[in-house]
Amino acid sequence: MRLLGRHDLSGHGNCGEGTALLRRGGRRYLYLAHERGPVNFSVLDVTDPTAPRLLTQSMLPHGDVRSNSLAVADDLLVVAYQVSRPGQQPAGIEVFDLARPAEPRPAGRLDLSGPCSRGTHWVGYTGGRYAYLATGTPDSRPTHPLDDQFPVIVDLSRPDQPAEAGRWWLPGTQEDDGLAPPPARHPRFDAGFRAHNINVHPARPDRAYVGYLDAGVIILDIADVSAPRLVARLDYHPPMPGFTHTVLPLPGRDLLAISDETVHDHAADYPKRLWFADASAERTPLIISTAPLPPVADYAARGGRFGAHNLHENEPFEWSWQREDIVFGSFFNAGVRAYDISDPFQPREAAAFVPPAPPGSAAGAIQINDVYVAADGIVYAVDRSGGGLYLLQFEGS
Repeated sequence: MRLLGRHDLSGHGNCGEGTALLRRGGRRYLYLAHERGPVNFSVLDVTDPTAPRLLTQSMLPHGDVRSNSLAVADDLLVVAYQVSRPGQQPAGIEVFDLARPAEPRPAGRLDLSGPCSRGTHWVGYTGGRYAYLATGTPDSRPTHPLDDQFPVIVDLSRPDQPAEAGRWWLPGTQEDDGLAPPPARHPRFDAGFRAHNINVHPARPDRAYVGYLDAGVIILDIADVSAPRLVARLDYHPPMPGFTHTVLPLPGRDLLAISDETVHDHAADYPKRLWFADASAERTPLIISTAPLPPVADYAARGGRFGAHNLHENEPFEWSWQREDIVFGSFFNAGVRAYDISDPFQPREAAAFVPPAPPGSAAGAIQINDVYVAADGIVYAVDRSGGGLYLLQFEGS
């Protein structure tokens, strides 16, 4: 990958895991979430990738809320709000009108605050009627404090009045279901049984693919959004250290790309891998390979985290990379990397870019947090420790 341009976001380069691209009137607009405040989100004109321009930065109302995730589709921007402690506000989502892409205008809110709810950690929306959240709710009552967020489907047919349409949680993680809590928590790296990413692919609109942290991979039947049903669960923690983050379906090949996020510095929770699974037998998906990462001995001491995190999610837009033979991911101090999975049993590295540590970085190393790839191979990668936005040209094969 070749560096084209960079932007430090006016000193607020602590980017989260919400990166979205919009093409309108011959211009490209990039929307970035922030890992923490004071910035809510940033909007940039990235039409010229060698000279990105910051157009808008909105601010959060207080220091105990973060907007780590966002999504853009159908002229709407949906932002997730998560608070530090249950009961605080705003917690949930806010919808913005993008009639003017550089000037998002508030359109509606869904308040998901409650006595046991920190609100919404992640939002997925690729257009149409429904958005997908990993969230708490006003009436949620987790059986364990770490199990406080689960998949919720939200109806956006009225953007000014978002409304819950359906929900599902791992049985036993909410008091409402009357079942015993899951019996086995991870003995060393208990991150909780809670949802993170929820992917719904247009080729399979009746399926939701959920990264459910220590519960592994969850596949849900959402043909009836009001009553999602479990199709399959692939859980490999332990022995692996947990935190299944993203499940990316590659339906044309009956494959799943699965990332386990590293959440401890200096590879203390190693290995955190990008796995590939065969999903041709939908009820019994099977891991068949893992992407080759650089040696842990070379990266663990560089500073910050080392291991997998976010994946480019093949959004169904004409400007988005949608190929199923190359998968892109962010790997913290191992930068942004692309893998050729033409042979899914033997993934190989196709390209990588590892910038130096940003000036003043508390981690002491780059911490690439998220990645979005355009159809023409332009890569938008963001750092969580001050580096901001990197614009790259993918030249791998």
